[in-house]
Amino acid sequence: MPEPLLSLENVSIAFGERAAVDHLDLEVHAGERLALVGESGSGKTVTALSILRLLGKARIQGSIRFDGKELLTQSEDDLRRIRGAQISMIFQEPMTALNPLLPVGAQIAETLIVHEGLLRAAARHKAVELLAQTGIREPTRRVDSFPHQLSGGERQRAVIAMALACRPKLLIADEPTTALDLTVRSRIIELLLDLQKKERERRGDRGMSILLITHDLPLVRRFAERVAVMERGNLVEVGTTEDVFERPRHRYTKKLLASTPRRMVDKVPEDAATVLAAEALRVEYPKARPGVRGWFSSERFVALQGAALALRAGETIGVVGESGSGKSTLAQAILGLVRVESGTIAFEGANVARLGKRERRALCSRLQVVFQDPFGSLSPRQNVGQIVGEGLALHFPHLGERARRERIVTVLSDVGLSESMLSSYPDEFSGGQRQRISIARALVLRPKVVILDEPTSALDLSIQNQVLRLLIGLQKKYGLSYVLITHDLTVVHAMAHRVYVLRDGEIVETGRTQEVLTTPRHAYTRGLVSASA
Repeated sequence: MPEPLLSLENVSIAFGERAAVDHLDLEVHAGERLALVGESGSGKTVTALSILRLLGKARIQGSIRFDGKELLTQSEDDLRRIRGAQISMIFQEPMTALNPLLPVGAQIAETLIVHEGLLRAAARHKAVELLAQTGIREPTRRVDSFPHQLSGGERQRAVIAMALACRPKLLIADEPTTALDLTVRSRIIELLLDLQKKERERRGDRGMSILLITHDLPLVRRFAERVAVMERGNLVEVGTTEDVFERPRHRYTKKLLASTPRRMVDKVPEDAATVLAAEALRVEYPKARPGVRGWFSSERFVALQGAALALRAGETIGVVGESGSGKSTLAQAILGLVRVESGTIAFEGANVARLGKRERRALCSRLQVVFQDPFGSLSPRQNVGQIVGEGLALHFPHLGERARRERIVTVLSDVGLSESMLSSYPDEFSGGQRQRISIARALVLRPKVVILDEPTSALDLSIQNQVLRLLIGLQKKYGLSYVLITHDLTVVHAMAHRVYVLRDGEIVETGRTQEVLTTPRHAYTRGLVSASA
């Protein structure tokens, strides 16, 4: 066997007294696609960052060899010549990986100027070529766009263009598709495979190696040639993708593979009352003119048109579609957070779209929402007791302190958290625990309808499964109705009784979940189902 391109031998990583990775041995060969999988906290990202020595004050022991060089003994100047040129990294969140004050083209060009010595005009021309290569439309125009002017998929493509600018030998992709829609995710993976193939043909050798860091097992099965599984800083299993998926040896690998959500819904009675109904909804926004200052034009963008849905007591409806399809706008319209140009939203006999501020505030206790990012939606300055109890103080001011505490403790118990956590703050909890706090905050008001906006997209598979089971259990216990906004069809299959498919603000297909997902009628729905396979 030839010497591996990247070799980690007996690598241990610690932050103070806390060990993050323990005696890790791992190899990546030239032209290979290796996936490193595991739950949050398993050490995947820490391992990736250690390769480029981007861990700050962490203590790294062992050996990390790349292309025959020991990286742990390289000077900082030598490492700068390697980073971006020979080893590039695609980070999980492109919005934070890109400088918001510079056009994406300038950021790509900077890499070429520093590592390739190109003049600015030549670097800009190359940046346009790279954006075109990654599939961005109108690259000559988009090269001057700022990150906030691009969609999530376009930003990720810009990050990939930057990472590939100097044709690295090793590309580290850290959760490159987690925040993307199914179809965009599929395109990004096809893009990486195609770029690797082109590099192989151009070089005449095995080409670029890719180390994929992810917890998305369907993605791994489609993309990787070999899989390495980490649990709590330890490498527990390595093998070909087929062997690991078909014949897993370690109990932890078996647990991960068994974490794919299964359908868990009960039948809703045919005579169940309709608790929420929307008809002919139309939502418009003014179009922003190009530029940083954000001047608005007289033109209008139609975000939602002719949308209609109905939700019965104890039912879950799934709303699916790509980014920009109108899913979040529909949720905001139901919550009264955007102006509805026309149409009706009936909830408890009232048209939500026409309520004043006072009436809408009173409605909030019976119509709640759980957001996608639990950390971003929880105040870091409030403890759990204050976060969960804030709504009670606003909507039920007549409750005494003792009664309020009892209700908070009860709802925390319902979501699997203990009374001892009342004085703790959000940064002391895992992602799954923070989402449970968000659910408790919504349920403490005893609502009839809860809107779930991508409630599990930021969570590992096993934690995702726990949260889904929790939501379904709470629905059965309290008779809740859910509007599930998501792009993950496995979550829709697990939770939803019926599904609505949105495209460009219009509902193009609706029906029972299993019928829509197994025999979709509309071409757009078929594309979504195909991308999730």
